[in-house]
Amino acid sequence: MTERLTHQGAGGAQAMGPSPDAGVDLADVTVRTRQVVEELQEAAALGPNHLLVIGCSTSEVAGRPIGTAGSLAIAAAIWEGVEAVRRRHGFHVAWQCCEHLNRALVVERETMERFGLEEVTVVPHPKAGGSMATVAYERMRDPVVVEAVRAHAGVDIGDTLIGMHLRPVAVPVRPSVREIGQAHVTMARTRPKLIGGERAIYRRPDGAHPAGDGQRNEE
Repeated sequence: MTERLTHQGAGGAQAMGPSPDAGVDLADVTVRTRQVVEELQEAAALGPNHLLVIGCSTSEVAGRPIGTAGSLAIAAAIWEGVEAVRRRHGFHVAWQCCEHLNRALVVERETMERFGLEEVTVVPHPKAGGSMATVAYERMRDPVVVEAVRAHAGVDIGDTLIGMHLRPVAVPVRPSVREIGQAHVTMARTRPKLIGGERAIYRRPDGAHPAGDGQRNEE
């Protein structure tokens, strides 16, 4: 049986047991993650002025209930998939922590300053923050944790619930890849609210939408 030493937690305890990522094709996890993020980038036209929020349960990717079998290896595979797309398009990423940290988010300090986010003091680890946030914190150049964001788009891997960190109005985007590992995948872009009532006009004289072509209604 494959065994691993668990990540050192806040209490310092170590435990041996079956690796939660045993049987998970990590290369496939990276490929699928990259494909999902590429599709959302195209749908939402994400670029340097945009923020993407990602929630991920590595337990769910491994086919286990959320919060029960976190895997740093799975988290690293997902990180690589997201980074491959982010490097090409330059958008910012916020990685959602687990409920223990009130779903705070790990971002680069540059991102915090760019979007005027509020920093909180905590260092994520697998038992308080989650494996995904832990890997993000370890791999970022200058990581900080912020209390909340208002992201332009989001990816949810494993039904972690990211809606509290999306701008209104969220518009579902259906990925061609519906699962990463065994985790259900959902994602959304956002659009500005339509305001003004029955006399309002929502298109310019040339037919263009003020918010851009990506803001079509698909619901």
